[in-house]
Amino acid sequence: MKIFTALAMAAIATATILPAKAKADETVKQKLETYKEGFVQKAPQDKQDDYEEGIRMVRESGVLERAKNVGDTAPDFTLQNAAGQRVNLSDTSAEGPVVLIWYRGEWCPYCNIYLEDIQKNVEKFEEAGAKVIAISPAKPDQSWSAEEKEGLKFHVLSDEGSAVAEEYGVVYTLPPKIAEYYQKAFNLSAVNGDDRNLLPLSASYVIGQDGVISYAYLNADYRERAETSVLIEEVKKLGE
Repeated sequence: MKIFTALAMAAIATATILPAKAKADETVKQKLETYKEGFVQKAPQDKQDDYEEGIRMVRESGVLERAKNVGDTAPDFTLQNAAGQRVNLSDTSAEGPVVLIWYRGEWCPYCNIYLEDIQKNVEKFEEAGAKVIAISPAKPDQSWSAEEKEGLKFHVLSDEGSAVAEEYGVVYTLPPKIAEYYQKAFNLSAVNGDDRNLLPLSASYVIGQDGVISYAYLNADYRERAETSVLIEEVKKLGE
């Protein structure tokens, strides 16, 4: 299934760094590290330093401490998916556990690498009884063909304005230098329909049928994500 949209492909082309073809048995961490290594080899040192400083600023902003965590009730929401359908969290969790994943947008190669791994493992989530929902601050993408929309095996929702991300406490304001980079490369304000330069943490939750968060992964470093295998195991724990 082709997760990359035209915007995602353009983003990677802009970066001029393509990750090596992932091996079937590679972990999410290994796949992301491969891409990161390519960036380090080719990107100017001052740009690398700016990104590292940006991550440090986010980490020290207090957003990690404010975010919803294990034991908290997951705020309910209704958002639109890529096909224009409305998806409600409580309705979905009534059928079984929900794995809720935030991603920055289709312009982010790290996000696309992660979502491709999630896509390849959707059947394992379903076998464990869970539904997967991914949320982005981007406006509903109209560039996907009907075939691509139908090919998605999990919900990809648009949180335009980051209202739901704010309820979960996972949203932060980009440091000015990074916002400048993203605006120039990806026209972020147009993609998100918002000029506040808001993005979500690298965040993944497992939510039980009772609406309570049983597992939380929160990271200021967008280059790191919760392992897909860990999320699957956390879902299985709910059935024990």
